[in-house]
Amino acid sequence: MLSPIVNTKVYTPEQVAEMLQLSKNTIYELIGRGEIIAKKLGKVYRIPATSLSFVFTGLDYDLSLAEREDKKNLPLIQKELKKALKL
Repeated sequence: MLSPIVNTKVYTPEQVAEMLQLSKNTIYELIGRGEIIAKKLGKVYRIPATSLSFVFTGLDYDLSLAEREDKKNLPLIQKELKKALKL
């Protein structure tokens, strides 16, 4: 089974600029401001496809998934906290 990292589609800033119909400089500015999450590998940036959801939704996809998982586990966490407080 391949890890999620191997299956993650990544783009160059130039490819993202073309997809979003923006200039390459604008993409670099968005990366600099943290509006597009990118990883610098050597001298080049790679942008995971999941980080582009942030541009459109205002939510980072990974954070959204983590929040859903946290909400799902909240009842168990609250139960364990109650037990710990009774000790």
